[in-house]
Amino acid sequence: MVDSGEDRTRGGGSHTPVRPERLRGPVEFVGRAAELAQLRRLVATPPCLILLEGEPGIGKSRLVTELLADLPGRHLIGECDDVPEPFPLGVLLDAIRGGADQLGPLSPVAGALAPLLPELADVLPDAPPPLTDPAAERHRLLRAVAAVLAALSPATLLLEDLHWADPATCELLGYLSTHPVDGLAVVVTARTAAPGSSTPIHDALARTPPWSVTRIPLSPLDADDVRRLAARTLRLDDPPQQLTATLLDRTAGIPFVVEEVLRTLAERGGDPLADDSVPFVLRDVLLWRLRPLDEATREVLGAAAVLGMAPDQRILASVLGLDRLAIGAALTAAHRAGLLHDAGDGLRFRHDLARQVVYDLAPRESREWLHLRVARVLERELPRPVAQLAHHYRRAGSGADFVRNAEAAADLATERGDDATAASFLLQTMDIAELPRPVRVRLAAKLGRSAIDGLSQADAIPVLERLLADRRLPPGARGELGLVLGRMLRQQGEALRGYTEIERAVPYLRAPRRKAPALAVLAAPDTVVGRHVDDHLARCAEAESAAAASGDPAAHLAVRIARASLLLELGDPAAWAIISELRASAELADRPREHARACLNWAQGALHAGHPEQAEPLLAAGRALVDETGYERLASLVEATELSLDRAAGRLDGLAERLSRLVATTERMPVTLLDARAELATVLALTATAGRAGSTGEHDSPVNSTEGCAGLGDSKRGREEVESAERALREVVADARRVGAIWPLVQALSALARLTVAGRPDEAVRHAAEALSVVRGKGILAWAADAVLVLAEAAAAQGEPARAAAAVAELEAGIAGRDTPLARVALRRCRDLVPA
Repeated sequence: MVDSGEDRTRGGGSHTPVRPERLRGPVEFVGRAAELAQLRRLVATPPCLILLEGEPGIGKSRLVTELLADLPGRHLIGECDDVPEPFPLGVLLDAIRGGADQLGPLSPVAGALAPLLPELADVLPDAPPPLTDPAAERHRLLRAVAAVLAALSPATLLLEDLHWADPATCELLGYLSTHPVDGLAVVVTARTAAPGSSTPIHDALARTPPWSVTRIPLSPLDADDVRRLAARTLRLDDPPQQLTATLLDRTAGIPFVVEEVLRTLAERGGDPLADDSVPFVLRDVLLWRLRPLDEATREVLGAAAVLGMAPDQRILASVLGLDRLAIGAALTAAHRAGLLHDAGDGLRFRHDLARQVVYDLAPRESREWLHLRVARVLERELPRPVAQLAHHYRRAGSGADFVRNAEAAADLATERGDDATAASFLLQTMDIAELPRPVRVRLAAKLGRSAIDGLSQADAIPVLERLLADRRLPPGARGELGLVLGRMLRQQGEALRGYTEIERAVPYLRAPRRKAPALAVLAAPDTVVGRHVDDHLARCAEAESAAAASGDPAAHLAVRIARASLLLELGDPAAWAIISELRASAELADRPREHARACLNWAQGALHAGHPEQAEPLLAAGRALVDETGYERLASLVEATELSLDRAAGRLDGLAERLSRLVATTERMPVTLLDARAELATVLALTATAGRAGSTGEHDSPVNSTEGCAGLGDSKRGREEVESAERALREVVADARRVGAIWPLVQALSALARLTVAGRPDEAVRHAAEALSVVRGKGILAWAADAVLVLAEAAAAQGEPARAAAAVAELEAGIAGRDTPLARVALRRCRDLVPA
């Protein structure tokens, strides 16, 4: 704080109070030259996708305004609302409407937009017949938007405030990141997510390849920028350093706040360094602007803040019981006071920060009354704006009305294929304490169905857990909610917890068509520790009986896919006949996402069993199906499987770097992340051992034999590589133990045993023995082949081959009659070391 008693001069000479001229025109643009230059370079060479992000008031909108001011070509602009109705792709459709008069010839797929853009019926192709698969329908909608954008290109697409975007819009931007439209530069703005939280746009872009999105973060202005802004706004040649320091301290360098403070200083005149001249926060600035307004104008402005950024004068008049002339006069007075500005289509708040301050200044009771009045007025609108109604009733404290409208908004979103938006509305209803149990159960069931494939799982899981802890929960609801919770936990990487929840749910699932797919999940052997393969076989048989009883083709298909996967892991050649039959069937072809999942699961099973040559075409088919359907959720699984295949085939160049990138981009896909980390740690171990003595050229096991470990300590770099690999493996082991995931646990333990067998054989034996024990509990001995080989090598090196004889014999018996090529190679090497 500046001491009011000291001299305040421009350069340290005699004191003359600085009296700025009154502000004329908008505050000038400063402090973003580098970011503006980067934006211009990027949009000049489309296609590109740019995320401009920063905290509220940081200047995102101002920066893109400067960009568009002298940017040639077509501009397509859309802006998200803070309380949007559940209408998928709304902001994008607004942008398309703006350029509709310039549309050229369109692909037939663009007709999928006809129901959403009836006003463009004369320029869009006819709508295609509906698809039975909602996911396929949604993907066709994304392709339709891309087709229209292609017809409008070359162009710049600007989408503002994407932190409020609907999930379908975020999904489309993720799609455009990997399927760019020629000639289209996409610029989106969004607030930086708060620590520990996220938004749909950040989640969607986090799952895209790092190279596909350019992120430009905006930071607060520094002292030089604040000084230049003060000089231009206050018409000062050389603002005193104390002024700059005070402004920076009291505004945190947030451009909007700096501008508002400077506007106030310019308007009030006087000495800007007087203690009472520079407001501490934006609230002080707006209080000063509110001071000359009469009580009636303040009341209108407060109601406008409740209504939103761009208040509707007609609704304001109904809420306050005033005529339109009185409302218009009050808003005009607020405009003259600098609280509103003319956006071209009406008066609106200068910034959401300003609206929030005005909102907070009203007493809580007044705000609640205004929200209730707004809701009652909106109830008369047709169609009913259910999302806005839910928002206002919640702020009014009317829980029953809020739940009624939130459920209606969720149902509308589900009807439009927007499960993520539906889940967000339903999650909010779970916070209402007075919700009757039957209503809570009904809404939770809807929540589970909406969130299962969406981005709301982490929030939905504790809600479902609390409901399932209620002993009075009806049996049918217990089964349905338990199944959904189990599936979510599995997708969140909680393998054993998810599996256990599904086990608990199965007895409560009455309908065979629901029970069959649940049992099919329990038939998968490569997911959890502590369940023997005989249990999986029994579950698979139960699933087949339930599917037969159901008469449901979808249930029957899910069980057949599970049967093929189980036999594949067991090394049963019959698996391949089932896979061939299914892949040729119309049932699987008509469900492209299920087909993609199945091919990827089978490719992984083929790798587990030691058939990389069979995994390759399955992976190629899965990748093509994922590309075709745009199912981004499986994209990381495609890449993880491809990298596993490369390791199995000995294609190691650059593999660790590719795996590292995958791990960095799958943080929000836990079900894939642990497997990817296990693969990365194994490759690091392989590189550390082979790099010291040269690769043997053999890839019969995850890590080469002990001859590759010679000289591990010969160099500092070698030691660092080994330590890094060992650290990564131990972390995977710890996490896999915690979640009960068997495949990454066995993989990491076996690689850790291989890494330590040369220098610390006793420790290696301990790791290998644990891997064998875990596999023994599963009953698929082929998975322990490399661990048994380490045991044989360690015993032979210590001159006590008999110590490993029992383990080798167990492996031999376990793979007898099984189609497991890699395990057989490992067994032959064991027999060379430990004769029968």
